[in-house]
Amino acid sequence: MASTTLETEVRPSPPSGRTFLGHPRGLATLFMTETWERFSFYGMRALLVVYMSTEAAKGGLGVPVATAAAVYSVYNAMVYLLALPGGWIADRLLGARRTVALGGLIIMVGHFMLAVPSKVFFFAGLVPIAIGSGLLKANISTMVGQLYAKDDDSRRDGGFTVFYMGINLGAFLAPLVIGTVGQKVNWHLGFALAGVGMALGLVQYLLGTRHLSPESNVVAAPLSRAEGRAVLRKAGLWLAAAAVFYGVVVGTGHFTVSWAIWPLSLAGIAVPALVFARIRRDSALTGEERSRMGGYLWFFLAAAVFWMIYDQSGSTLSVFADRNTAGSLFGLSFPSSWFQSLNPLYIMALAPVFAWLWNALARRGRNPSTTAKFSFGLLMIGASFLVMMLAMAAASGGVKVSPLWLAVVYLVQTVGELTLSPVGLSVTTKLAPAKYASQMMGVWFLAVTAGDCVAAVAQLLLGDDVVGSTWYFAVQGLLAIAAGAGLFAARGRIGRLLGDGR
Repeated sequence: MASTTLETEVRPSPPSGRTFLGHPRGLATLFMTETWERFSFYGMRALLVVYMSTEAAKGGLGVPVATAAAVYSVYNAMVYLLALPGGWIADRLLGARRTVALGGLIIMVGHFMLAVPSKVFFFAGLVPIAIGSGLLKANISTMVGQLYAKDDDSRRDGGFTVFYMGINLGAFLAPLVIGTVGQKVNWHLGFALAGVGMALGLVQYLLGTRHLSPESNVVAAPLSRAEGRAVLRKAGLWLAAAAVFYGVVVGTGHFTVSWAIWPLSLAGIAVPALVFARIRRDSALTGEERSRMGGYLWFFLAAAVFWMIYDQSGSTLSVFADRNTAGSLFGLSFPSSWFQSLNPLYIMALAPVFAWLWNALARRGRNPSTTAKFSFGLLMIGASFLVMMLAMAAASGGVKVSPLWLAVVYLVQTVGELTLSPVGLSVTTKLAPAKYASQMMGVWFLAVTAGDCVAAVAQLLLGDDVVGSTWYFAVQGLLAIAAGAGLFAARGRIGRLLGDGR
C-alpha cells in the first residue's frame, strides 16, 4: 500500500452560516449517528439475554441463564476490545470518516442477521455487531474533537456534552421501542427494528459527511506496501489457524457455544495484562511516567471490578426483571426491557448535578481526589448488588417483587458510574505517557473488557444453580465494597506513585 504524506496542516473547516446549537454543523451529523447507533445497540441488548434464556416453546432459544449471561458478557467485552484495532484501521488504512461508515454498515448487517429465525444466524450475527461497534466507537468521538480548533476548549467541552446526550437519548428510547416490539410482538421483529435504526443512522451520516472536518478523511500514518504485506501475512496465518481448529471441532461434532466463550474470555483477560506489561517495560518511558503507570494500574483494576458488576444490568438483572419483577406500577403495565431505560434516564438527570458538584467543591478546595472518587464508585456498585441480594431474597418462592427494587438498584449504580467513569476518562488523559497519548483511551476501555471477561468465566464456572442467586449478588457486592475500602486505604501509596499527576 503506497505511503502518502499530508502537505499542509489540516484544520477544521470554517463555520458555515448554519450551526447546531451554536456548534459546527457536523456535530448534528455525529450526534444523530451516535443516537441511532446506541438506539440499535441498547435495543438489541435489552432483548439479548431474555431472548436467549426464554424457553423455546415461548419463542426463545432455551439457553441456560449462566450461558446466556456469559455470551452477553463476552460480546460486550469484544465491543470494547475491538475498539483498539478499530482505531488502528482508521489511523493506518481508511481514515476515521470511512471507518465509521464501514462500522455502521457491518453493525446493520449483524442486526438483520439476528432477525433471521435461526440459532446459527443469531450467534453468528453477534460477531459483525461487535466488529462494527469497535470500528465505529473508536473513531466517532475523535471526529467530534476534529470539528474544533485546538484552542477552542469551551466549545469543544460543550460539543462533547451535546454528543454525550445523544448517546443517552438513544439508550433511553431503544428499550421503550425495540424492547416493546420484541417482547410483545415478535423477538425477531425487535432485532430487525434495531437494524432499521442503524440503517437510518448510516444514511443520515453519509448525507451529512460534507459537514465534517476534512481531517476526518485523512489517514494519519498510512501503511507502506511492505507493512501492508506483513499485516496481511500475519492476519492470514491467524485466521487460517482459527479456521482449521474450529473446522476440526465442528467437523467432529464437539462444538458448543463454550468453545467460543472460553477462548474469547481468556483472551479478554490476557490482552489487558500484556498491554500493561508492554507499556511498563518500554525503555522510552521516563521514571516519572513509569511511576504514574504504576498508580494508574490501581484505577484500571478498580474499574475492571466496577464494570464486572455494572455491565450485568443487561444480563442477570434483565433476567431478574423478566422472571422475578412485577410488570406494572401505579396501574401502568410494561415489558421487562423498559428497566434498561432507567440508567440513561438517571444519567441525563444527574450528570449536570455532578458536574456542578465537582466545580463547587473545587472552588472551595474540597474536591475529592481521584482515588476517593473511584473508591466511592466501587462502594456504590457493591451496594447496588447488596440491594439485589435483598430483592432476590424477597422474590423467593416465586413472588414477583415491586419494580421499585430495580429502580433503586439502577439509581445506586448510576451514582457510582458518575463518580468513576467520567473521572476515569479524565485521569487517563492526564496520566498518559507522551508516547502513548493517543492509545491510552483504548487502554482505559480494556478495563471493561477485563471486567466482563472475568464475569463470563465466573458465570460459566458457577452455572445456573448459582448465577442470579442471592449469594451470587451478595458475594460480588461485598467484593466490590472490599475493593473500594482497600483502594481508599492505599490512597497514600497511590498518591506517591502519581506524583504531580494526582
